[in-house]
Amino acid sequence: MKIMVETSARHVHLTQEHLDILFGEGYALTPKKDLSQPGQFACVEKVEVVGPKGSLKMSILGPVRPETQIEISKTETRTLGIDAPLRMSADLEGTPGCKIIGPKGEITVDKGVIVAKRHAHFTPDDAKVFGVTDGQAIQIKLDYNGRSLIFGDVIARVSKTAGLAVHIDTDEANAAGLTGTVDGEAIIG
Repeated sequence: MKIMVETSARHVHLTQEHLDILFGEGYALTPKKDLSQPGQFACVEKVEVVGPKGSLKMSILGPVRPETQIEISKTETRTLGIDAPLRMSADLEGTPGCKIIGPKGEITVDKGVIVAKRHAHFTPDDAKVFGVTDGQAIQIKLDYNGRSLIFGDVIARVSKTAGLAVHIDTDEANAAGLTGTVDGEAIIG
């Protein structure tokens, strides 16, 4: 069965408290582009994320979240000098932190830097159609630009607020030869 596959480039999710420190008290994020997940958007604002070895400019995704989270690829862990673990979004206990610099201030978080585990978003109705359950590992087959491959261990995330899509990071997209959003084939079972 076909499913949209998107590349999730490095980005930051901020709490309102951290947004206020970085951009000024009462600051509201400026939507630039809606994302495939309903209610989520890429923002005009960017921050600098600093690690022991280097720094990277990163986009912010909105809306604000309960915890600040920084999502990078394995390649970017080397650039920053941060040994970020492979984790599902919001699984932040025991993860390393970093410094984040905005135009009005900076913060140091003691946790929150992860390499996001590849995953597929399904509504409950989509999950029934595909025959998947929340947390189930599936496979996604891609065949683009002469670089056919199958990604295993893609975790199904079932939510009423989901938009049907697979999210992989830039390292994974490069391995598959992807140049944008594409259709992949879900392999269940």
